[in-house]
Amino acid sequence: MTRIIITGANGKMGHVIRSVVAGREDCTVVAGVDFNTQAADFPIYKTIAEVQEEADVIIDFSNPALLDDLLTYSAAKSMPLVIATTGYTAEQKAKIEAAAEKCPIFFTYNMSMGINLLATLAQKAVNVLGPDFDIEIVEKHHNQKIDAPSGTALMLADAMCKEIDHPMKYEYDRHAKREKRTRQPRDKKEIGISAVRGGTIVGEHEIIFAGRDEIITLSHSARSKEIFAVGAVNAGVFMCGKDAGLYDMSQMIH
Repeated sequence: MTRIIITGANGKMGHVIRSVVAGREDCTVVAGVDFNTQAADFPIYKTIAEVQEEADVIIDFSNPALLDDLLTYSAAKSMPLVIATTGYTAEQKAKIEAAAEKCPIFFTYNMSMGINLLATLAQKAVNVLGPDFDIEIVEKHHNQKIDAPSGTALMLADAMCKEIDHPMKYEYDRHAKREKRTRQPRDKKEIGISAVRGGTIVGEHEIIFAGRDEIITLSHSARSKEIFAVGAVNAGVFMCGKDAGLYDMSQMIH
């Protein structure tokens, strides 16, 4: 039985994770962390340092501002940490990589198995289509999502860049070029990334490969937040007992 601590336990994803765990027999939630300590069927603390219960793994769906505390606690307890929060800076990502040298950390921009399959298919497409196809990514999320572009869009772009033998740049703000007097054609060494925010869109990602007289589109649409919660819980169970290192979905699904 995997014993889980949830950070962000009273947030939207925290409640979904609690529901997912309640329907499983291989794991249980022993404690939570949240600014809102409203009672649940397990104790909830304001900070991770206050947690007294013995646990096997931490699942984090909270806020990037809490990263340092989580890494400190994970290292002190030698406890695996599943990071499902998005919006980290480059400096914070470097901290995650450094911490993984001493404790087991699972870090991915998207907990959906479908999205991770999409990344694999996109890599295959890059290899087959070659440099003659322009690549554009369009991501759509609800109007409460703060970071743009999404971490998942960047993950998809990064995955494709691993298969390209020359440096690529990400173009986020193409509309600003409209004001330039001298118009330049699209750079072949760029991946365009566009963000849409509106309504209650859970998450949609589309990769467009545009060539001469043909277009190939790969897409994924999330219909509920539960797919991310299921992936996070699966990752938590997977990480139980793991050695120090940086893990992601590729290790879990193979």
